[in-house]
Amino acid sequence: MIRIILTGCNGFMGQVLTDMIAADPDTEVAAGIDIAPDAAIRSYPVYASPADCSEEADVMIDFSNFRAVDGLLDYCRERNLPLVLCTTGLTPETIAKVKETSASVAILRSANMSVGINLLMKAVAEAAKLLAPKGYDMEIVERHHHRKLDAPSGTAVSLAESMNEALGNEYHFVYDRSQRHEKRDPKEIGISAVRGGNIVGEHEIIFAGQDEVIEFKHTAYSRAIFAKGALEAAKYLAGKPAGLYDMSDVIG
Repeated sequence: MIRIILTGCNGFMGQVLTDMIAADPDTEVAAGIDIAPDAAIRSYPVYASPADCSEEADVMIDFSNFRAVDGLLDYCRERNLPLVLCTTGLTPETIAKVKETSASVAILRSANMSVGINLLMKAVAEAAKLLAPKGYDMEIVERHHHRKLDAPSGTAVSLAESMNEALGNEYHFVYDRSQRHEKRDPKEIGISAVRGGNIVGEHEIIFAGQDEVIEFKHTAYSRAIFAKGALEAAKYLAGKPAGLYDMSDVIG
C-alpha cells in the first residue's frame, strides 16, 4: 500500500485525487495539507501547514500554489519524502531550488501530468528536427479557462522547450508581437495564450511552411486526466532514489 500526503487536497484537483486514490486498492491518503483545512470533511486528517503534519507516507503529490512550493521542498528534504510536483507557475528561484533539492530526494516535476501531452512533447520534438531546417515557422497556441493565473501555460513552455532542445537550443521564444513592427525571425517559436470560459486545456502546435501547414493538437476534456497521471507518477516515484524525474520516465 502506497501512502500519500496530498497538498491542496481541498482544491478541485485535490478532490478528484481524493476520490481516485480511494478507488485504487494500492494507494491511500495518509494526510492532506491545505490552506483551508476545514473547507471539506475528509476521511483523513488535513493540516494548514506541512509543519503540522507528522503522518508517515511514501510520497507527496502537490497540486497547491506556487507560493507554497518552497516550504514543501524543505519538508520533503527533511523527511526524505519523494515529491510529485504538479504545481505550475514556479519562479526561476523555486525551479532552481527544485533542482537543488532533487540531489537529496526524488522529485518528479512536470508542467502537465497528462500521458497524452507527454507523448505529444516527443512527437513535436521529432517534427521540429525535420521541419525547422526546411524553413517551417513554429507557433504554439494554448487555451485555458478564465480562472488560470499564469500565462502562457507551463505546458506550452515545456512544448516549446522540447522543440528547442531538439534543435540545439538555437531558437528563442516570443510571447507578444504587439510592439514589434518587423518580419518574423525564423529562429523564434511563438507562444500565444487564450483565456476564456471553462476550457480545461488545449494546446495546438503549428508548423507553417510554404504552401502547407502541419498541426498537432491536444484537448483535455476533464482535469481528471491530470489526476490520473499524478497518481501513476506517485506509484512510480515511491521508493525511488534521489534525482529529478519527469513524466517521460513514467510512460517509458
